[in-house]
Amino acid sequence: MPQKSPYEIAVEQFDSTLPYLKLDPGVADIMRVPRREVTVHFPVQMDDGTTRIFTGYRVQHSTAAGPAKGGIRYHPDVTLEEVKALAMWMTWKCAVVDLPFGGGKGGVICNPKEMSLRETENLTRRFATEISCFIGPMTDVPAPDVNTNPQTMAWIMDTYTMHTGKQSLAVVTGKPIEVGGSRGRNEATGRGVMITAMGALEAKGMPIQGARVAVQGYGNVGAISAYLLQDQGAKIVAVSDSRGGIFQADGMDARDVMRYKAETGSVVGYPNTEAISNEDLLALDCDVLVPAALEEAIHAGNADQVKAQVIVEGANGPTTPEADEILNGKGKLLIPDILANAGGVTVSYFEWVQDLQTFFWSEEEVNARLRQHVTSAFDQILRISQREQVSMRTAAYIKAMSRVAKAIQLRGLYP
Repeated sequence: MPQKSPYEIAVEQFDSTLPYLKLDPGVADIMRVPRREVTVHFPVQMDDGTTRIFTGYRVQHSTAAGPAKGGIRYHPDVTLEEVKALAMWMTWKCAVVDLPFGGGKGGVICNPKEMSLRETENLTRRFATEISCFIGPMTDVPAPDVNTNPQTMAWIMDTYTMHTGKQSLAVVTGKPIEVGGSRGRNEATGRGVMITAMGALEAKGMPIQGARVAVQGYGNVGAISAYLLQDQGAKIVAVSDSRGGIFQADGMDARDVMRYKAETGSVVGYPNTEAISNEDLLALDCDVLVPAALEEAIHAGNADQVKAQVIVEGANGPTTPEADEILNGKGKLLIPDILANAGGVTVSYFEWVQDLQTFFWSEEEVNARLRQHVTSAFDQILRISQREQVSMRTAAYIKAMSRVAKAIQLRGLYP
């Protein structure tokens, strides 16, 4: 049986939620497909003087609720189908936390690890030029994603500004603070994971004090969510990265593990811990599991071994639909990615607002507003889940799709 494309999976998730909504079929058809797909082929001069042609994409899935919003990734495996799926998921993620954005996504087929800084800058500026007539502060607002970063966003903003002749800080988010970035952005996704994990524990009647947490994937999201949960009284008993994992029943210092990984390149070998595999970590006897690494990490073959009562998806798509059914059947409370890791896009929204006003907030204000936004969304989705007797993932889709459908209906069709 041929493997489904990411976009086919995204449409399947959309269609599976439709029975819970009373949508006009025409509105559903609008929501099922992207509004705009742009493919560009552009030349870049390399350091050796040769010219290479690169292919890039920008997809705007929906702009019913506001400008499209979503990252740009640089990777050899980027495809239009993947970008279409990610744009659709961004629509739901923005709607779940009540942001005035639609969903967008972009990507360039390249391997930046084999390119110099100058070549990456040349590629970025040329790609930004090719899509400059499709992006803008009130049109489509890109952000960092896989293999892109604040520097990439600064180049895009500068290129767009050169084209328009006007300062346009709000054309992208995820920028360095010196050129319009927001305080609190680095921790935002991990902080959202922490906030939703605490909400889930409360919903389960489980205390945060002493809660045993296992984190698969000790990158930016996993490591930050780990130390923020530790700050709330949780015990970090296991973490892992691509090289393997470590376990300590009495808990470990999440920040010190970060230091160790920065020095050695991996969490493996951290003192006074037991080596475990990534698969072993998923099956540990713990209270909270944070899959923050790979897509489809929890699948039909291992979902039955998951002992954690609360699963909080730090990564995008770490649980397959088949695994969802197994976990739901066992009474687990799973917080879906479009809610659990929406802290990042929420603070991107805050950055956009600050850029438009040219008035910037303190980190304490950013964090307080983030907590308010994510907690409100969590509470709404939990109520939908309880009322409709559905999983939190289905409840999140019900809320998101309802909000986008309402926006489409209110705006009407033009002409």
